[in-house]
Amino acid sequence: MKVLIMAGGTGGHVYPGLAVAHALRARGHEVVWLGAPESFESRTVPAQGIAMEYVQVSGLRGKGLLKLLTAPLLILRAIRQALGVLSRVRPDAVLGMGGFAAGPGGVAAWLRRIPLFVHEQNATAGYTNRQLAKLARQALQGFDGALAGGITVGNPVRAEVAALPPPAQRYAGRSGPLNLLVVGGSQGAKALNEKLPAALALIPPAQRPQVRHQGGRTVELAQAAYAQHGVQAEVTPFIQDMAGAYAWADLVVCRSGASTVAELATAGVASVLVPFPYAVDDHQTANAGALVQVGAAELIQERDLSAERLAAVLRDASRADCLARAEKARAAAHPRATEDIVERLLAAGARP
Repeated sequence: MKVLIMAGGTGGHVYPGLAVAHALRARGHEVVWLGAPESFESRTVPAQGIAMEYVQVSGLRGKGLLKLLTAPLLILRAIRQALGVLSRVRPDAVLGMGGFAAGPGGVAAWLRRIPLFVHEQNATAGYTNRQLAKLARQALQGFDGALAGGITVGNPVRAEVAALPPPAQRYAGRSGPLNLLVVGGSQGAKALNEKLPAALALIPPAQRPQVRHQGGRTVELAQAAYAQHGVQAEVTPFIQDMAGAYAWADLVVCRSGASTVAELATAGVASVLVPFPYAVDDHQTANAGALVQVGAAELIQERDLSAERLAAVLRDASRADCLARAEKARAAAHPRATEDIVERLLAAGARP
């Protein structure tokens, strides 16, 4: 069977798509990816050994009047290109997971009567997926209520995260200061890079957590802040082994992108979530709600983020409390999300 996956623009769309792609390939099926040229996916997907096709497309949000006036022509061109891709690739099923190319690709699949599946990762659906869901055979979602009539399957996560042992097993035998993991994403989070070192400086050295901090592109800012405040921390631009980092952590301070929230739940880790304030439709706040509502996480909006408040949260956190929150997170997970999506695709492709 051959599946065309459409996902792009950010890691939040691409990495869940890659999880599905790897699961399909592990079962012996072929995967082709549809994306935009000179994009995140064009740099990431081919490195995984997956063939790529392209359509010329870009977003319209925040564009000028001329761009909006010419948009219908550009969209029609992209749909025509996508129809050409479908003629060459001849997929048995198409999966759209968000990003610019998913729109014209999804419309083309619908026009060709190829089974179309849509998966929305965020708790608040993006425009493209809201429209494609009306054309799809099945509209799948990571969070309840994201899409009208959507089927909640959860979000695909990396296999190594899903394979982690349960929290009680990981926490057994731990003693001493808490293990604190700070993750701002690959782009970094300036607010976390500035506020965490200042917050830790307000805690007596003997009570401070052990810190691993992923600083992203603004790692120098984090390193300088820790040095300025005299706080010891392991600060790196990027953490290659995130599964190992989750396994090590008692508590994670991070943004609340859909994939991050899914990994926190699947791994079973307590968290303090600071949503990115400029996310489209404030979807990171909605994502965070899935863990906050079950008592697995604490939410702090960036406008309310201060060294004093963070210090209070860290001082009050005990390992027993973190374990209790971690188990609540694990209970909220959808560990079979990837397999569920794959099985739905295969069932559609197997129909005459």
